[in-house]
Amino acid sequence: MPDLGKYADAVLSSYAVSIALIVALVVVSVMRARKVRAQLDEVEKRSRRNG
Repeated sequence: MPDLGKYADAVLSSYAVSIALIVALVVVSVMRARKVRAQLDEVEKRSRRNG
């Protein structure tokens, strides 16, 4: 790791926040995709029943 000097805390905390936000975005996206997929499956099931 490069020597960050007096800015090490700021740089490392910025990296940590950025990584946490990216992980949160991925988790929210996956959860939303699962929810939408379940809703789509339900609509398709109703559509097949009704003709």
